[in-house]
Amino acid sequence: MLVIYEGKKMQSLKVSLMKFVLKHVVNWALKDPEIRLMKIMKVIGKVSFTKKVDGGQNRRNLFMNVFTDNDTMMYKWLVRFMKEMDPRVTHRFLQSVGIHAAFVGNKKKWEVVNREKCNVPGAILMDPTSKCNIKCIGCWAAEYEQTDEMDYELLDRIIREGKEIGIHFYLYTGGEPTIRKADLIKLAAKHQDCWFMAFTNGTLLDEKFAKKCAVLGNMSFAISAEGYEEETDFRRGKGSYKKMMQGMDNLKKYGVPFGFSCCYHNKNVYTVGSEEYIDFLIDKGAIFGWFFTYIPIGKNAVLDLMAEPEQREWMFHQIRHIRRDRKILVVDFWNDGDYVRGCIAGGKNYLHINARGDVEPCAFIHYATHNIRDCSLLEALKSPLFKQYQWNQPFNPNHLRPCPLLDNPEHLEKMVISTGAYSTQMLDNEDVRDLCDKCRPMAKKWAETANYLWQTDPKVNNYINIQRIKREMAEKAEKKIQEKKKKVLEHAIH
Repeated sequence: MLVIYEGKKMQSLKVSLMKFVLKHVVNWALKDPEIRLMKIMKVIGKVSFTKKVDGGQNRRNLFMNVFTDNDTMMYKWLVRFMKEMDPRVTHRFLQSVGIHAAFVGNKKKWEVVNREKCNVPGAILMDPTSKCNIKCIGCWAAEYEQTDEMDYELLDRIIREGKEIGIHFYLYTGGEPTIRKADLIKLAAKHQDCWFMAFTNGTLLDEKFAKKCAVLGNMSFAISAEGYEEETDFRRGKGSYKKMMQGMDNLKKYGVPFGFSCCYHNKNVYTVGSEEYIDFLIDKGAIFGWFFTYIPIGKNAVLDLMAEPEQREWMFHQIRHIRRDRKILVVDFWNDGDYVRGCIAGGKNYLHINARGDVEPCAFIHYATHNIRDCSLLEALKSPLFKQYQWNQPFNPNHLRPCPLLDNPEHLEKMVISTGAYSTQMLDNEDVRDLCDKCRPMAKKWAETANYLWQTDPKVNNYINIQRIKREMAEKAEKKIQEKKKKVLEHAIH
């Protein structure tokens, strides 16, 4: 017990020292980000990677190329972040990500993974409420009852249990999470070692709320954007666009970080993915963006809204183009599978807890075996459905076909049936066989396109390049070992 206490005390001292140093370094950099950030990054690059560690020099070179060249988009994005965000946000973001998540949380996470033999995610997505002030076409929350909620005590318990196993990122969806503004503020104030982000329709982001978020410094928002006024109001209801624009203006005014969350479908893909639209959102103040493709969830889902293979392929290339040429971080939840080795759900990188408390492997997979009201977070991660995800990931050797529903529906059907998972689809309890049947035709069509991309476009296929580099490094290391053994043997003979 004394050893454990001493260990915790030493870690606490290290964290305090890191916060002290970070505070003064950031204050110094904020006075002239364009010049001083470069100096900081060069120092980090030199001290963070060692040649003694396998591949250390390669990682150092990669870091230096990306973060110490003022012509790279990543460096320009960091400068933009420091200039546009409230200084309290910059401090809190770097503490949450750099110290609590990367230094403290990552160590705890891997200790649990090795001890419990289960996935531990980097982030938890949860629904404070199923209530929403609008009803969007294709939104899973639109199918929910409007009465379910997780109270403050339960949300707080999830975060506390999450921190115990190394999780310091918490995302909210719903329903509309900003209906619960008071609780969101209270949780962010209590858990200053965590970073929070809310997926929101943006219609309730008033000036008073934005000001409070700036003071706290550890909250961000992903605002649902479907295109311009016509496209947005088509899916979200008349008047939604103007309210969303005002919400963005309020956040920008107080230096609160926000981005966009966009569901692209058959009717809007070439609008929301266009350079003109991305530039428009950057001018509004967006610093990041999430792209999702339409999933036909619910018995009344509109199948005609599913993106065709040529549209999804267009987005695949367009996302990479935007990342290369624009000062904004954008992620495609499906088309970036090559960066994260396929599916990220089932606790591998994240999980979802709905407002009723059902612990789902993904926000788009409405099946569960456990409810957080009746079990601990760790117990949920070790549940049968989550173990099936752990054992079966990746679901396809082609990581441009990552999803067990949209791209490989036979996998989801098998996992749900074999574990006896129940439907969490709150109004219609959609049978997994019916859901998967809806996705099979498009999965088959996308397979042809995805396989072509996977085999013929390695320059944009990060995963293939990483595997090639790893193989080359392993072969090089093995060659050195054999040469050393040969010299020892020759020396012994002579």
